Amino acid sequence: MTKRRTRGMAPALAILALAAWSGAEAAEIKVLSTVGMQPATTELFAQFERETGHKIAVTYGIAAVLKTKFLEGTPADVLVLIGPIVEDLAKQGKVVADSKVDVARSGVGVGVRAGAPKPDISTPDALKASVLAAKSVGYSKVGASGVAFARALERLGIAEQVQAKYKDTGGQAGEALVAGTVELAAAQIPELMAVPGVDVVGPLPAELQTITIFSVGLATEAKETAAAKALIQFLAGPAATPVYKAKGLGG
Repeated sequence: MTKRRTRGMAPALAILALAAWSGAEAAEIKVLSTVGMQPATTELFAQFERETGHKIAVTYGIAAVLKTKFLEGTPADVLVLIGPIVEDLAKQGKVVADSKVDVARSGVGVGVRAGAPKPDISTPDALKASVLAAKSVGYSKVGASGVAFARALERLGIAEQVQAKYKDTGGQAGEALVAGTVELAAAQIPELMAVPGVDVVGPLPAELQTITIFSVGLATEAKETAAAKALIQFLAGPAATPVYKAKGLGG
């Protein structure tokens, strides 16, 4: 069989696999997912449910918080978190080691309320001036994007100055902008894109940017192992790629 022919069969094999899954007894798959992936997984989970008959019960949150909840006993079959957290859980024996798959990636961006003037953040100096000029600045204290933005503020030498007008937005930076709670917010670009009423100013300058890798993994104590493996295959497969790209999550 030629390589060309093998590639051509891939979509067909994927469809056959989904058909096989749908023929199995329907299961409820418990998922813990970072909000950073929510713009894409909302659509992908719905598609998976339609094509397989399985149901997905998902809890969204900040990756670090979900990790703590999981270690404290919150049940899950599939974890959709940032790569380092999935790796750490695998080292602790909580995630099946060879089940981890990197599926998407995202950079940190800055947003403002729709219609508000967009500040210049094209260079480190421009970002510094714009952040200092903002009346209030929001980002998550423990989320991957917030940690990255805080690190950028430290590199710019303005962390202490920003602290006086900082607001912790948790996993809802976009919502805080719409509500007028903050004037300027930093978060994963897909999170900002997904909130109506938010304008994405752009990504952080390349010198200050941090790319987050999102991964999926199978919990070692998964109750619905077969269905969970099918979901992981789907999230890592070709059908998911265009959805990730459309939502700002380059696969």
